[in-house]
Amino acid sequence: MALLKTDPTTAPQAPKTKTREWADSLIFAIVAATLIRWATFEAYTIPSPSMEASLLVGDYLFVSKLHYGPITPQTPLQVPLTHQTIWGTGLKSYSDLIQLPTYRLPGFSEIKRNDVVVFHVPWEAQYPADLRTNYIKRCVAVAGDTLEIRDAQVYLNGKPGVAPPGLQTTYFMQVDNPNDEVLAALHAQGVVDYEQPNGMPQAVAQADGKFGYAISCTKAAHDYFVKQPYVKRMDVIQPEVQLFPDVADFRNSGAMSATPRKWSLDSYGPLPIPKKGQTITLSPGNAAIYYKIVAHYEHNDGITWKDGMIYQNGKMLTSYTVKQNYYMMMGDNRHNSEDSRFWGFVPEDHVVGKAVLIWLSIDPNADFWHKIRWSRLFNIIH
Repeated sequence: MALLKTDPTTAPQAPKTKTREWADSLIFAIVAATLIRWATFEAYTIPSPSMEASLLVGDYLFVSKLHYGPITPQTPLQVPLTHQTIWGTGLKSYSDLIQLPTYRLPGFSEIKRNDVVVFHVPWEAQYPADLRTNYIKRCVAVAGDTLEIRDAQVYLNGKPGVAPPGLQTTYFMQVDNPNDEVLAALHAQGVVDYEQPNGMPQAVAQADGKFGYAISCTKAAHDYFVKQPYVKRMDVIQPEVQLFPDVADFRNSGAMSATPRKWSLDSYGPLPIPKKGQTITLSPGNAAIYYKIVAHYEHNDGITWKDGMIYQNGKMLTSYTVKQNYYMMMGDNRHNSEDSRFWGFVPEDHVVGKAVLIWLSIDPNADFWHKIRWSRLFNIIH
């Protein structure tokens, strides 16, 4: 009797084991979650008071990648290479880094003035952009604008900008007698000091012996306090720091402008915001404004800084054409925010997305029964 041979192409496959089914489901879930997070929405939390009182410490946000469009990974890929691949390519090892072009997929909105934006912090030059710390600030000026701050008021192209409703200023509020009445008023006006265990500001004595509180508060709270009999005066605290572009390369090198401007947090500019395709004539008067753009953000080779000018391969650059759009970002807590006034422009390829919704808010200083700020849940971010 002849034996029938089984066709291997039609042989039934063994059913998947439960372990294999669970593993396949887990892999699918991870891939799907990663794609959703990369292309649509991602959750963030607010760790610092730089955006108060618009966003509070303990707010949990959804950030939309759809508004501006998701961006392709910027971390170089490590690719294993064979002997044949290495030959003639100039790559240095069997496993080398390949930088793919950065590309932003289409979104349904441009970055607009007053958008609350999440972005990769520009000054962490030791990491690829998408491995840097994420910051959240308000976009106060877009590419092509000229920004100026006069007496703490933002001006764009010579006209007053829109002030966000939660804008805060830092003051020294002098009082004769720091007591529970003052603390109760500070609490009622929403004044918080997150460096204190209970969140309440602590009274301090100035060099002249006068007592008071260093507080950040809104204009409404300021107007309330100046009318109170226990408040003697409220003076703006203006930190004395060197700002961009006097500091041309924040935290990365000693590059300083050849023509210091000595701007302050409340008196800043005018400063032009670079726009894609714009050709700039470089001089000692403006080279510090564009140094990080040329040296870091637009991936030019052989860039150095010498005597207040930009050099490429030993030759002084006298002009430069900008390759992408740039933006100025500032915190709503204007005296308690390390932002574009310190480190300059945010490149478009550093922008992650637009903050759109507060889905949860937890007060770090409240007791268990009052931890959740119910009034902030599912608030649209403006």
